[in-house]
Amino acid sequence: MKYLKLSVIALANILLMVELAVAEPSVKEIINTYSDIALAGYEDSLATANELKTSIDTLIKNPSKENLNHARKAWRKSRVPYMQTEAYRFGNAIVDDWEGRVNAWPLDEGLIDYVAEDYGSESDENELYVANIIAKPSFKLSGRTIDASTIDKKLLIDILHEAGGIEANVATGYHAIEFLLWGQDLNGSEKGQGNRPVTDFDIQNCTGGNCDRRVTYLRVVTEILIDDLKWMIGQWGTHGAARTSLLSANESEALSAMFTGIGSLSYGELAGERMKLGLMLHDPEEEHDCFSDNTHDSHYYNALGIQNVYHGRYKRIDGKLVTGPGLSDLVKARNAKTDQNVTKAIEKSVEQLASLKKRAETIEAYDQMIAEDNREGNKIVSDSIAALVAQTKEIERAISVLNIKPIEFESSDSLDNPSNVGQQ
Repeated sequence: MKYLKLSVIALANILLMVELAVAEPSVKEIINTYSDIALAGYEDSLATANELKTSIDTLIKNPSKENLNHARKAWRKSRVPYMQTEAYRFGNAIVDDWEGRVNAWPLDEGLIDYVAEDYGSESDENELYVANIIAKPSFKLSGRTIDASTIDKKLLIDILHEAGGIEANVATGYHAIEFLLWGQDLNGSEKGQGNRPVTDFDIQNCTGGNCDRRVTYLRVVTEILIDDLKWMIGQWGTHGAARTSLLSANESEALSAMFTGIGSLSYGELAGERMKLGLMLHDPEEEHDCFSDNTHDSHYYNALGIQNVYHGRYKRIDGKLVTGPGLSDLVKARNAKTDQNVTKAIEKSVEQLASLKKRAETIEAYDQMIAEDNREGNKIVSDSIAALVAQTKEIERAISVLNIKPIEFESSDSLDNPSNVGQQ
């Protein structure tokens, strides 16, 4: 009996060791999971963009407050899958070269439509600062007269978007649609979002002037968004350029691309440019979805996107899961403790941003949170930034475990050189 007992214990120990031993996935498997999640995320983005188009078509056909609210809800819904895909920026040139047409921010809204008087009438940096294309069938650009009598895809993409090399000349993408649906948020750090009247889309009872051109702009810019998302879906398919470029790269380069995306979004982009900068300046203009007061959602789904990529798991809008070997599995196989630390740090940032999201939905909007003298609001934003920075440090440790060449993540003066912020 004694020997039997020892044998049972030995067998149990062996089984435990087998259970604890983590099979190391191949980098090719990880790339395919990563690509499958990207594909699913962009497909969901297209599906919700098509819903947005349907609601906008209904608004144009029958301009009513109810239909405007439906369009605004559809826009918010469309942000949920798209913001999770931003973890694919920075490490993938195909995404970076394309992203500016889809989610460029901030934008000089005076390029597109009418703005309040306190917006100003000119800018030393941007000659199209108040061009108001919706109101003008022609405009001057670098001394040339540009025909804008027809608002079409060519005008918005080839001529207006980033016209004159100015990144703030945003003519396409989610934020151009957002501005058209909500209008300017003139509330500063007080409660309230953009409040464009539905009659701005009513050709028969027009306010704001040029309702026919405004309706055309809204329709065309939405069609461009759908075209762009369809194109990106193709890049992540079985034979798409984004997927095949990773599969053809050496393993170190492929892993670096994936880690560059989540590390740069975590640190320089989200923690820095999108959060710390606005908090330092207490400036409501420095919030990502500034017209709709949807910034809390965009920040939360960015954080969720980082978690998706690291763990190789994405929940689609229909509830189905896309899963497979992820970066976490590889790190765990090399050093289980490091993976545990990264996992905890990512969970912490997601939880922190979920708290920020809840506050925005129940107490005050994000632009109110970053306002001066709002101690509680400032703290929850500051704590979220701290969680993202801590998460980035753990991601860096995971990279060192895999013996990948050190990666230089996107930076932000607000984090690295705060004394430079506001200096020209």
